[in-house]
Formats: sequence, C-alpha cells, structure tokens
Amino acid sequence: MSKVSANNVVSIHYTLSNEAGDVLDSSNGQEPLNYLHGAQNIIPGLETALENLSVGDSFEVVVQPVDGYGEVNPEMIQQVPVASFEGFDGELVPGTALTATGGDGQTMNVTVVDVNDEFVTVNGNHPLAGMVLCFKGTIDAVRAASAEELDHGHVH
Repeated sequence: MSKVSANNVVSIHYTLSNEAGDVLDSSNGQEPLNYLHGAQNIIPGLETALENLSVGDSFEVVVQPVDGYGEVNPEMIQQVPVASFEGFDGELVPGTALTATGGDGQTMNVTVVDVNDEFVTVNGNHPLAGMVLCFKGTIDAVRAASAEELDHGHVH
C-alpha cells in the first residue's frame, strides 16, 4: 500500500476549522483535494503531518500560524486614499477582495477592512494568517506522480 511521501499525488478529504470549531473549509460533498506531496502545494504543517500515512488513514492536525499562513504582518495593512479607487466598478465594503498593484509593480490580493470618507483600509495578509488551523480528514488515495506533474510541480 502506498504511503504519503515526496513525489506522490495525494488525495484527501478534509474539514478545516478554527480553534473555536467554526468550519472554514471542507471537501465534504465534493471531490477530494489532490496535491503533489513535497512540492509545497499545501501549508507546511499539514504536509508534514500527513507524511507516511496510508490510504484510509484518518488524521487530526492542529497547525500553528508559523506552519500555516504565517503571523499577521502589520505592514501588509495599509490605508489607501479613497481617490485611488476612482473608476472602481463595484462597492467598497469590508470583506471585498481586490487585486492591487504595489509600488514595485507586482500584483497582490488584498481584502478591504474598513472604508471611510478619506481612506480605504486594505489587508494584504492571507485571510487565514495568524490563525491556528484544525484539520480533520482521511487519506483517499496515493499514487506516483507523472513525469509531467513532477516537472510542473503540481497535479494535472
């Protein structure tokens, strides 16, 4: 029986909750999550915990922020003048996801945190940054990755 290890395509069914038990994401009722183990396709804390498990094994993993999406970086929270959003075709309200272009020309995903008459406060941290993540699930399948998948670094 194949075990979860580097260069294998792994399929998992999972439920992701926060520390309070609120479900944040789940594959229940959907296809399993497929990823290339060892290629940094999933957060490090989960990938490490799944190492050497076999098809049918269950897992319960608590991932600290440092091994998940990192701690919240205050420098990634910025106030942008409302005038910068002229021509925006949508409503700027907390929770709105946007793609922004930084001063270096690179794009990044941000979420609107607050809006007032002068500024729009945006957060460029991952929405799960700073959170302890609780995963429960099972290993659905494990197979050797194809040469193309290994070359591209992800599942096809």
